[in-house]
Amino acid sequence: MTDLPAVDYHRRLRLIGALMGLSVALGACTYTDAPVVTASVPTDYRARHPIAVQEANRSIVIFVGHARGGLTGEQRADVMGLARTWVHEGTGAVVADVPVDTPNAQAAASAFREIRSLLAAGGVPSRAIVQHRYHPADPGLLPTIRLSYSRIAAVAGPCGLWPDDLGPSIADPAYNENKPYYNLGCATQRNLAAMIDNPADLEQPRAETPAYTERRSIAFDRYRKGTTTTTAYPEADKAKLSDTGK
Repeated sequence: MTDLPAVDYHRRLRLIGALMGLSVALGACTYTDAPVVTASVPTDYRARHPIAVQEANRSIVIFVGHARGGLTGEQRADVMGLARTWVHEGTGAVVADVPVDTPNAQAAASAFREIRSLLAAGGVPSRAIVQHRYHPADPGLLPTIRLSYSRIAAVAGPCGLWPDDLGPSIADPAYNENKPYYNLGCATQRNLAAMIDNPADLEQPRAETPAYTERRSIAFDRYRKGTTTTTAYPEADKAKLSDTGK
């Protein structure tokens, strides 16, 4: 061992002690017994793209020219269809956005009067029809009448999100662990939500409807008499093309 002066020797000892104290302090700051939980993408597509029940809008657009205030046959059918669906699923008033101070403002006002009468004939009470006058933001576009109402709907998505690369990559944990990509199953969930007639079916079963008493009484009477309870359809044989299977 090389002989060192006493001053250098003590200085080296103090430096080694300081480094050891710093390493102990840093180790105490980073040590923990709690498990480290990192965010991850659920493997099940139903958890990754859940179907939610929330309030949404249903709307139709009525195009109105400047020289005609009445509705066409197709437009009347659209308005009557909106009235029927409102009776079935509406949770708020039918709001009619009618343009004002436009070349077709007078025709739009006349069309709205016809729309109001059609909605009333379809079962929408007058107190549930609200007119909202608006000024178009773009005067170059044809102003329209928009009818809308709020309803309870089942929704899923949005789809088309690609947070990770689909190609093979060592840095991609989904590829290394053989997990499905993020967007898988989103379109199926979204289409299923769009086909649901009553969103309450996702939470609870529907109540049973009363039985058809008249038909049930006939079937019970035939059962007591020992006769067949099925219904005979004489005209059913007229549509047959072959007697195979008899």
